[in-house]
Amino acid sequence: MADKYYRSIVKAISWRATGSIDTMVISLLITGKLTLALAISGVELFTKVALYYVHERVWDRLSFGRIQEPPVDKPSFDI
Repeated sequence: MADKYYRSIVKAISWRATGSIDTMVISLLITGKLTLALAISGVELFTKVALYYVHERVWDRLSFGRIQEPPVDKPSFDI
């Protein structure tokens, strides 16, 4: 089953929100400056959403690690 494009977008945004909070906390701990930590996490939020979306769509096209399931609407005549 393939994912719809909007599912990939929502997954990318939710993942990046989590990742950006992590980046902000780490940046704050390293720099000690909240404005710099917010700037760093703000920039990477947008770049990594785009990268994740492209990454997700490429993986959606690959058959690697997937099992082909038989169609549900096709009757089976196995005895």
